[in-house]
Amino acid sequence: MVYAQIHVEPEMPEEVVSDQRPDSQPVLEIKNLVKRFGKRNVVDGLSLTLERGNVYGLIGPNGAGKSTTLRMLMRLLVSDSGEVSVLGRDIDTQFQTVKHRIGFVPESHHIYAWMPIRQVIQFTRSFYPNWNDQLCDELLSLFRLEPQKKVKQLSKGMVAKLALLVAVCHEPDLLLLDEPLNGLDPIAREEFMDGVLKSICDCGTTILFSSHSMEDVQRIADRVGILHDGRLLVDSTTDRLLTDTKRFQIVVEPGSKLNWMPESTVYSSQIGREATVTVSGFSPALHEEFRVRNSLDEVRVNEVTLEEAFKDYIRGQYSNDKNEGV
Repeated sequence: MVYAQIHVEPEMPEEVVSDQRPDSQPVLEIKNLVKRFGKRNVVDGLSLTLERGNVYGLIGPNGAGKSTTLRMLMRLLVSDSGEVSVLGRDIDTQFQTVKHRIGFVPESHHIYAWMPIRQVIQFTRSFYPNWNDQLCDELLSLFRLEPQKKVKQLSKGMVAKLALLVAVCHEPDLLLLDEPLNGLDPIAREEFMDGVLKSICDCGTTILFSSHSMEDVQRIADRVGILHDGRLLVDSTTDRLLTDTKRFQIVVEPGSKLNWMPESTVYSSQIGREATVTVSGFSPALHEEFRVRNSLDEVRVNEVTLEEAFKDYIRGQYSNDKNEGV
């Protein structure tokens, strides 16, 4: 197997997955996935289904389990329990049959430093019968990669570009990206998102990527998952999450507090007379009920960005964890 880490297994699989697959079949199914390190569940009962063409952004604070999840999908880590299937094949028993249909870019790149770029491409290409030479040439030009240069001569950003190139040029059905745009300058980020990812998505590739850049996720992900302590707090289309999540902005009487909170409250805070309440499942009826039950003349409703929604979901969890520890 070869991917962005240039890891090799000596034998190609005897059985391969046919390129003719029904679009109705999920590309990725994860059921109750668990990974423990010591006594801690780093991934704690994760379940997720991705259909063909989904672009799914997995976001969460450091230590939430994002990289661990992606590494288990690539069999670089073995889960403690749960099931994962790619293109209908269980990866614990049939990974050899589907590995050539997966592309992977890890957070840390381990491409052989002594190889020239041309040799890295030739080496990787030999493992993929469906390697797209035209796409490879286009990416070499787009990323301004000089084939004769050795990997050790490249900047961190250029190595990141090379890792992306070798991960996508066999046009995988499933592309796994762990912080894929780290090290790229703003122009390269934009070119990759608007050019490379768009063309890959147009071909029906399913993409699961982790990122700390909420702007990138909001820009390209049609679905988003918020991960906290290995558990999936939110699994929603990006549009639905932003439509359903709103902030109530209130000014209360001096020395008073709100006396009613919706069950769907995500996070609330009050500084002096100004209170903010973030809710999920927003509706005009909920807005009015909040106003009436708190005896307020006015409650302002504010839209949220994905970054604001993410922060409030995580802050709400931190508050719950603190209260449970009391």
